[in-house]
Amino acid sequence: MRLRIFLVEDSPVIRNALSESLEELVGARMVGWASTEEEASKWLADNPTAWDLSVVDLFLLQGSGLNVVKSCSNRELRQKIVVLTGYATPQMRQRCLAAGADAVFDKSTEIDEFTNYAINEVERVQGGTRY
Repeated sequence: MRLRIFLVEDSPVIRNALSESLEELVGARMVGWASTEEEASKWLADNPTAWDLSVVDLFLLQGSGLNVVKSCSNRELRQKIVVLTGYATPQMRQRCLAAGADAVFDKSTEIDEFTNYAINEVERVQGGTRY
C-alpha cells in the first residue's frame, strides 16, 4: 500500500514541486490538496480514512494551517499531520505540536528531514518498520 498524502499548500509552485518529489522520492500517492483552511478542513472531514499523512503549510490563501491541524483532532492514531512551513520558529513549533501536529519542518532548511520523515511513514504504512 502506498502512503496516501493530502497536501495543504497555497503556492502552486511549491505544491507541484512537493507533490512530484513525494511521489518520486518516497513512492507516495497524492490523494488531494487544498489552498485554504476551509477547503482543507472540509476535505479532511469528508474523507476521514482516505489519507495517511497530511502535510500542512501555516500561511494559506484564507485561514490558517494551524486551524487545519486542530480540525484533525479526531483522526485515527495511524494518521499523521506534519506542518511544513517557512515560519518554523521555536514558539510556532510549540504551538503546532500543542495543536496536534506530529512534526514540524522548516521548508527552507529541513527538507531532507521532512523527506526522511515521509520515507519512514511509507515504511510504517507498508509494515516495514516496528511501528
